Amino acid sequence: MKIGIDIGGSHIATGLVNKRGEIISKETRDINISNINDGKRVEKLLLEIIENEIEMLLEKNDYTINDITKIGIGVPGSPKQGKIRNLVNLHIKEFNLGEILNQKYKVNVTIKNDGKCAGIAEKKYGSLKKYKDCIFLCIGTGVGSCVFFNDEMLEPIQNPGFEFGHMIIDKKGRKCNCGKLGCFETYASMKKFKLEAINNFKMDSTVEAEEVQMYIRNNMNKKNVCDFVNEYLNNISIGLSNIITIFEPQAISFGGSFSYYCDIFLPILKEKLEIMMFNKDTKTDLIKAKLKNDAGIIGATEI
Repeated sequence: MKIGIDIGGSHIATGLVNKRGEIISKETRDINISNINDGKRVEKLLLEIIENEIEMLLEKNDYTINDITKIGIGVPGSPKQGKIRNLVNLHIKEFNLGEILNQKYKVNVTIKNDGKCAGIAEKKYGSLKKYKDCIFLCIGTGVGSCVFFNDEMLEPIQNPGFEFGHMIIDKKGRKCNCGKLGCFETYASMKKFKLEAINNFKMDSTVEAEEVQMYIRNNMNKKNVCDFVNEYLNNISIGLSNIITIFEPQAISFGGSFSYYCDIFLPILKEKLEIMMFNKDTKTDLIKAKLKNDAGIIGATEI
């Protein structure tokens, strides 16, 4: 049995995963750092949540740590050699999480970029199984990504790479948490989408993401809602057209909270991309991720 941990910008999910890539039990907890700007305090919070979730999973399922062969962790940023690095949305520069967990549990601990973990799961078990050249995009709090060429995941030597969220699509654009202006993620982020929807449509600031989604769905026939969605997808299409022009993928799979809008967004995106494509004969399927929020947990155990 393996433990997979998915650290997102707003939550931590931990699961027990069997050898078939199936989650048999899962714990999830939100990360609330709205009043925390100190990376050290965030590190302490992350560790407490992870340790509590592991203990709860083991106890609930009558396992001990001796039954666990591996702990795999998917995390934003640029993890390296067991360290999580550059988590700009969580104010963490570098934290040796792998060593701490290894010392505590005496189990092999591996850490990889969360977008790569989710992409690995979708390629092996989910929406991308039948494609050789394909891309996974996890659009949620930020933008995670994974690229496959001829069935192999592309991995640079220096860093995880393929940080599509931090390619610049507007040189005078919005300020990103990474410090640059106009990053793709500042326009693509579903967190930004939700905040802008609340502001544009005068919704209560405490409204849940599901309520925003229902409002969008129920009002797509209204000009102001349609214009709002189109502006969001115009920015998405700029990023996608760049990615497709460079990699010529057979398919792009969309995960994260973006996936809950795929039935609305993908037909519109296909029309926009037909106009923007460099190679007009390129055929790229735009598809919804199959494993949903479980992809990061499952993929973390495969690294």
